[in-house]
Amino acid sequence: MKPRILVIDDDPAIAELVCLNLELAGYDVTQAADGIQGQALALQMLPDLILLDLMLPRVDGFTV
Repeated sequence: MKPRILVIDDDPAIAELVCLNLELAGYDVTQAADGIQGQALALQMLPDLILLDLMLPRVDGFTV
């Protein structure tokens, strides 16, 4: 089973670059575009690691 990583970032270019590199390194990657979606996915999937942007729309990374 591959380690699961959740990437929470509202910048599509950065998120795509990070996700692509992690997938090429063999990780199972899920992406969220804001804090609310990221929180929901984190509770649902219980990732091994969360890469979290602090400046997010709706709910910031500090609150997440």
